[in-house]
Amino acid sequence: MTEKQAPAHKRNLTRRKVVVAGGAAVAAVGVGGGIAATANAGQTKDTATSTASAGSAETCYKLTSETTEGPYYIDADKLRTDITEDKEGIPLTLRIKVIDSETCKPLRNAAVDVWHCDALGIYSGYESLSTGGGGGGMPSGAPTGEPPSGTPTGMPTDMPTDMPSGGPGGGGGGVHEEPTDDERYLRGTWRTDKQGYVTFKTIFPGWYQGRCVHIHTKVHVGGEWADTGYEGGNTCHTGQFFFDEEAVLASAEVEPYSTSTTERTTLTEDTIYDQSGTQGGLLKLKYKKKDIAKGVVATITVGVDPEATHEGTEDSVQPGGGPGTASPSASAAS
Repeated sequence: MTEKQAPAHKRNLTRRKVVVAGGAAVAAVGVGGGIAATANAGQTKDTATSTASAGSAETCYKLTSETTEGPYYIDADKLRTDITEDKEGIPLTLRIKVIDSETCKPLRNAAVDVWHCDALGIYSGYESLSTGGGGGGMPSGAPTGEPPSGTPTGMPTDMPTDMPSGGPGGGGGGVHEEPTDDERYLRGTWRTDKQGYVTFKTIFPGWYQGRCVHIHTKVHVGGEWADTGYEGGNTCHTGQFFFDEEAVLASAEVEPYSTSTTERTTLTEDTIYDQSGTQGGLLKLKYKKKDIAKGVVATITVGVDPEATHEGTEDSVQPGGGPGTASPSASAAS
């Protein structure tokens, strides 16, 4: 999160404060019971272990955390902490702490949304728009046999040369798409406790063309909880969480991730992540280094301004500066 000037959508992001969660918060969550501390980006295994023994020590600093919402957000209608719905993949426990960026005090009863693609890059609610990348063969109803010979005739000659490419459905940045189906796996909303924590049970996300592995999130405050979801208030944060390359490479050796035929965008190539480590949403990960399939624990602390509104649809947080201006490489579904 180099000396090069960042693109406009990164330079204009609102600055926020964040607390880097102490190791005690990480150690408080376990998967199975045989999880060993592993390195985050630029961190050795020994360092990660010593961090975990540092207790509750916390450091405040600024965070550029506001990002695009992406096209596949569905308003909070699944109030739950287990969002897996039996989807196949590496078990992931995601623990988020939400704090007031000015006071560094925990925010209680905030509504936190999380959503992400499955192990093969498919988003629930948008399966028909998702390209994924599984090795399962052609979809049902696809044409078979040899492709027709010859060049098609009657094709337009004035097609634009800068059409967007990549991600599920080729979605452009934060331009919202209406859901195409009723599936809601790997989506959920839950409230923070009095210490500002909320924990979700899910799977390690896969990848799709044009984006690195990531999880979307929103934080809402000032509203009311209802049986049908969280209503009213304001969205004070829209962001994304990221995974270090070591963990992603390890996941790619495990089925069903290993069946993906989609070219993967690395963390350093991503157009949304700003390369600032934990400050930019990079998760702290714990897992058994030689057996990631057993499960991963991911933690992060996010600072928000409860009085602000950040829907993730503002031009300043769109790839390339806003809808309609995204470059081809930045226009994959975010």
